[in-house]
Amino acid sequence: MKKTYDIEVDCANCALKMEQAAAKVAGVTAATVNFMTQRMSVTFAEGAGEREVMAAVLRACRRVEPDCAIRL
Repeated sequence: MKKTYDIEVDCANCALKMEQAAAKVAGVTAATVNFMTQRMSVTFAEGAGEREVMAAVLRACRRVEPDCAIRL
């Protein structure tokens, strides 16, 4: 399953770091962050719970940029 979320990210470098951090979260098979459109696409592993995985993605992204926001 693939879903797209609105995000708040301040710079292209942070967007890349957030993309890399999100891709490492268990339950995520792929993640992309587009700084220009302020959108994040996440592909979930089979059987992964969206809510739990996205909570972990948000925690991972906040380690990169503490004030980031992902609108679920």
